[in-house]
Order: sequence, then C-alpha cells, then structure tokens
Amino acid sequence: MNPNLARLQTYPFEKLRTLFAGITPPADLSPIRLSIGEPQHPTPGFIRQALADNLGGLSSYPLTLGSDALRDSIAGWLERRYGLPKIDSATQVVPVNGTREALFAFGQCVVDGGKPGAKVLCPNPFYQIYEGATYLAGAEPVFLNHLPEDGFASDFDSIGDAAWRGVQLVYVCSPGNPTGRVLSLDEWKRLFELSDRHGFVIAADECYSEIYFDDEARPIGGLEAAWRLGRTDFRNIVMFSSLSKRSNVPGMRSGFVAGDARILKDFVLYRTYHGCQMSPAVQAASAVAWNDETHVAENRRLYREKFARITPMLAPWLPVSLPDAGFYHWVRTPLPDTEFARRLQAEYNVTVLPGSYLARESNGINPGDGFVRIALVADTHECVEAAERIIDFCKTL
Repeated sequence: MNPNLARLQTYPFEKLRTLFAGITPPADLSPIRLSIGEPQHPTPGFIRQALADNLGGLSSYPLTLGSDALRDSIAGWLERRYGLPKIDSATQVVPVNGTREALFAFGQCVVDGGKPGAKVLCPNPFYQIYEGATYLAGAEPVFLNHLPEDGFASDFDSIGDAAWRGVQLVYVCSPGNPTGRVLSLDEWKRLFELSDRHGFVIAADECYSEIYFDDEARPIGGLEAAWRLGRTDFRNIVMFSSLSKRSNVPGMRSGFVAGDARILKDFVLYRTYHGCQMSPAVQAASAVAWNDETHVAENRRLYREKFARITPMLAPWLPVSLPDAGFYHWVRTPLPDTEFARRLQAEYNVTVLPGSYLARESNGINPGDGFVRIALVADTHECVEAAERIIDFCKTL
C-alpha cells in the first residue's frame, strides 16, 4: 500500500460522528443540519430536463476534454463573469467531475514528490482535500493561518523565505471556506510576485464565487486578477469552479479547471489515464446551466434573504457579521468549539461543525479553535428555526 495513506487524517464529519456518540437529542425537536456545505435549494427544472433529454449520450464513451459545446459555454461564462478577453476553450478549459476530484488530482499532476523538500501551501482553516492531495503527492503541507485579528486576510509575507523554498503548489480558496473572505487584488498581486520568484503553481478554488451580497462588489477571481495585473497568459495560475453551489446540483458532479494552457495540457494527459471523463448527459445539462444566469440570481436572492434574517437574530448573542461571500457564518464561540457543538446537538438537535476540525496547528495555534462553521444551506424557515434554538442555547450559557 502507498505509505502516504497512513498520513491522511480523519475527515471532519467522521470526527463529528465520534463527538456525538452517545447523544440522544430531544425527540420533540426535528434535526436541523447546518454542518455540511451541501446546497439544499431545489435544482432548477430546466437543468433536470436537459439531463433527462440527453440520456441517449449514455451509450457513448465521453472524451476527456468533454464536448465543444460544454467548453464553449464555460469559456463564455468566464468572459461574461470576469470581463476576460476571448478564452480558448480548446486549450484553457478542462471540464471536471466537480472541484473536489479535480483539486485532488491536480496536486498529483503538478507536484514532484520525489524532489527533496517538496511542499504545498494551504490556507488554514481549509478544505481537507488540499492536505490529502499534498500527502498523496509525497509533499509536506505548509499552513497559512487566517486569523480574526487581521480580518482573515491571506498574509503571504508571514511565510518566511525558508518556508517558501520547496513550495511547488499553493492552494487558495476565495471566497474562503469557512471564513467567507475574498482575496483582494493586492493579495493576488503579492501571490503572483511570489510565484514568479519561487516558481510555484497557484490552484484557486473558487466554487463559492457566485454567492455574494452586493452586485457592485462581486468576488474577484484568480484569472480576473491575473488579467488586470497584466498576466495575460495566465502563467502558473489555474482556477477551479463548480455548478454545485452556483446551480444547486451537487449530485451532478460538474465543474471545470481553467487557466494556464501549458499546465492544463499536462493535466489533460494525466486525466486521460486517470479515467474521470464526465458523462455526456451531465455535459449537456452543464452547458445549459453555465449559459443561464437567471437561476443563479434567484439562488443568490435566497441566500441574501437568509443572511438578512439570521445575522441580526444571532448578533446579540454571538459575534456574527456578513461574510464577503459564501453561505457560511464562521463564528467565535463562548465555549470550546467541540463543547459548543456537542451541547447544541444534545440539547437542541442543531448540528454545526467545530472549527478546530477544519484547521491544523501551525505556528503554535489552531486557527479554528473556538469557532464553529454554520452553513445556511437549508430553507429560510428551517434556518430561522435553527437560529432561534441557537439563541435559546446561548441564553443558558
């Protein structure tokens, strides 16, 4: 067996099951699960219909690069969303089966684990796939703490020159999971400067980019930042996006990688052997989803409504504020995060995720300690009910 498998840590939701062992929540309170970032808004009917109308494609083997129609729809969306020039859909776009598998696979493709001192920089707290990809690629993770005292900014200069040496890949998540923080253009500029100096590739996880609260301040993307800063070849930057959150189709497993054509050429070669082509039916449904913005605007409206209701409800009891984007509240707790989550589950049947499960100790601290992640993914009525129970719980503390 690959010895690096032994380095993989237990996934947060497995830890949560262990934390809740022996708990019997009140029978008169229905369970409300706000722990997992799984969109629960209805899938738009036209996407479901497109999937059903294209089941004939199941009789064909799909291509690794997917259909021209899908790649063209993604390229068109990138141009409209980020104000980019013509994207070459043949060389700068690769459809993938959701960002999770692509983020992991990308690490295996670009990291040379046989090189002494191979490292991958990850945000902290973070999406655990980054860490798993690092270990399975034979590299060591370096963690960049995102801290409340500086607004969860990405302070790349806090990583010393010695730590940068050997870094081959940098994962960034913007809007951030779980903090909701969006990288600024200045932060992108600094990251590009460091990439030029040290030669690493940047993997920008942007799957929450379409859930935002101000139409005049849409989250900037990695390719947009590169273009605005004169990096018109997108050198050493690729971005990952998905329909899961944008279009409420997490079960379709549909996303894409776009950016540096030189890197994507090798990634396509890797994927040819990896065997992860997207179903033709899913490709057809994905193309119509990327071509439509009306359902995305409605999805944003639902999240805005929930945050407008829930945030002022919780504010007198917990230090909540509107994130830059995304559907999480990242909340400091008055108790240790695991105790807060366990008691809330046991006494009020509301599930939230301890922040310490989403982070690693780095520079002497775990930046998730004392926080919980609350995913406002259920419908508004259920989220309001959960907020009322959380308030009742806080009143007992």
